[in-house]
Amino acid sequence: MSRAPMLGRFRYGYVAPAALLVAVLLYAPFVWTAYLSLTRYDGLESPVWVGLGNFAKLFDDAALLTSTRNTLIWVIGTMVLPVGLGLLVAVLSYDLKGGAWYRVPFMLPYALSGAGLAMVWSPVLSHGGIANLLLGVDTAFLQEAPANTFAMLAVWTWQQLGVNTLLFVVGLQSIPREPIEAARLDGASGWRLFRHVIWPLMRPLTAVVVGLALVAGLKTFDIVWVLTQGGPGRNSETLAVTMYKETFVASDYGYGSAVAVMLTVVTGLASYLYLRRQVTAT
Repeated sequence: MSRAPMLGRFRYGYVAPAALLVAVLLYAPFVWTAYLSLTRYDGLESPVWVGLGNFAKLFDDAALLTSTRNTLIWVIGTMVLPVGLGLLVAVLSYDLKGGAWYRVPFMLPYALSGAGLAMVWSPVLSHGGIANLLLGVDTAFLQEAPANTFAMLAVWTWQQLGVNTLLFVVGLQSIPREPIEAARLDGASGWRLFRHVIWPLMRPLTAVVVGLALVAGLKTFDIVWVLTQGGPGRNSETLAVTMYKETFVASDYGYGSAVAVMLTVVTGLASYLYLRRQVTAT
C-alpha cells in the first residue's frame, strides 16, 4: 500500500489532538463566558438568567466609557509610538558599522515582563519619585488622568521599541539589494530612497507589526494593573482592567463576562477589518 492513501486516511487523526486542545483551552472557556454574560452570577450561588441585561448595563456605565477611551488611546499609541520609533531606529542603524551593538540597549527592556516592567518604573513615576527629582518638578505622573495613561504608554513604548526594531531590521535584510542600488544610481538617497523604494518593499512586514500592535493595545492589562490598578478612582482603566475588576474584585461574574465578550468581539472585528484592508490594498 502506498504512503499517500495512508496519509489521507488518517489526516483527521493527525490534527485531532491539536484541535481538541484548542477547543478545550480556547473555545470552551469562551462559550462558558458568553453564557455567564447572560446571567447574574457572584461565583458562589447558581447563575440567574438575565438575558441581555448585562449588555444593556454597558451603555449606562460611566467607568466603561472611560476605559473605552483609555483603550482607544492605548491602541493608537501602540500603533504609532513603538512601531514608528522602531522603524526609525532600524533604518538609522541598519547601514551603520556595528549597528547591531547600537540596537542592543533597545532590545534589553523586552526581556522584562509587563508586570516586571511596571515594578521597575513605579518608583520612577510615583509622586516624589526619581522622575520628579531628575526633572526638578513636582508632578504626580500616575495620579492625574489622562496623563497617567500617556505616562504608562511611554513605559510600554520603552519596552516594545526593541522588538519592533528587530522585526524591521529583519524586514530590511529581506529586501532585495538590486532596487536599492538602482535607485541610488539614479540619485535617490535619504528620505527619497526610503519613501519611494524601501518603504513600499517593507509594507507587508509593516502590516504585520501594526496588526500585532493593534491587538496588544486592545488587551493592555498588566502594566496598568501594577502601576495604577486603574486609578485614581477608575480613571486609567482599560477594558481588560475593567473586565478583571468587575469579575474578580467586585465578584460580578455576569457583568465582567459581558465586558469580556465585548472586548473579544471588538478585538476580533478590529483585526478582521484591518487584515481585510491590507488584503484589499495589496
